[in-house]
Amino acid sequence: MKLISWNINGIRAFSKKNILSGFINTYNPDILCFQETKAHIDQLTDEIINIDNYKSYFSSGIRKGYSGVAVYTKEEPISVLTGFGLNPIFDQEGRILIMEFKKFILFNIYFPNGASRKERLDFKMDFYQELLIYLDKIDHKNKSIIITGDINTAHTEIDLARPKENKNTSGFLSIEREWIDKLTSEYHFVDTFRKFNSEPNWYTWWDTKTRARDRNIGWRIDYFFVNQSLQNNVKDAKILSEVMGSDHCPVLLELKF
Repeated sequence: MKLISWNINGIRAFSKKNILSGFINTYNPDILCFQETKAHIDQLTDEIINIDNYKSYFSSGIRKGYSGVAVYTKEEPISVLTGFGLNPIFDQEGRILIMEFKKFILFNIYFPNGASRKERLDFKMDFYQELLIYLDKIDHKNKSIIITGDINTAHTEIDLARPKENKNTSGFLSIEREWIDKLTSEYHFVDTFRKFNSEPNWYTWWDTKTRARDRNIGWRIDYFFVNQSLQNNVKDAKILSEVMGSDHCPVLLELKF
C-alpha cells in the first residue's frame, strides 16, 4: 500500500500546472494527502474534486484562501473527522483530516507555522499538545496510527541545511524539536524516513525567494510517522525530491499487509 503526502501550496494554482494527473499516473498512490490547499470546496473545479478511482475529502478553514487539507483515497474510509473536536480554536483553520480505515487511522495535518509572531508560535505549540491529548483520548497504544503532513519543524541538525544559523528560528527551536522527541520517545512513533535513511542533505521544503532548491539549502519538515503497531508493516519511505510543482516536494510511505 502506497501513501503520499505533499504540501502543494494552493490546490487551484497547483491544478493549473497540469501536474496532478501525471503525478498520479506515475506514482499510483492508494492514498494521496495534500496540505495547504488554500481553498473551500465551492471554489474547486470538478476535475479537482473528482479524480477517477479516488474518493476525495476536504477540510477548509473559516478564512478563505488559507490553510486547508485534502485526501484522495482508493479505499473508502470508515469515518472522517475534520478536527480534534476538543477545542474549536484548533479546528477552525482547516488543518485536520482524521480518517479511519480498516487497517489504520490516518491523520493528515497541516501544522501551524510559528514564525510570524509569538502568538502564532504559542498557537503552534498548543496545537502540537492538542494532538497528543487526542491520541491519549483514542487510546493510541492499542490502534494502528499514521500521522502525516507538514509538521513545520525540522527535528534534528541533519534535517536542515543550516542548523546553527537557524537555532533561534521557529521551525528549529528547541521547544518545537522537543515535541517531536516526545512523539517518538514517549508516544513511540517512528519517523519512517529515518528508519531507512540516516544521511544529511535530504529536505522537503526550500525557500523560493532565494532559489534555495537549486542549491539544496532546505529543511525536512514533511513527515510520515507510524506508531509501534505499524512499525513492522513499513516497507519503504522516501522523499521524492525530484518532483516539482510546489515549494515542498512529496514524501512517500509504503506499507505491507
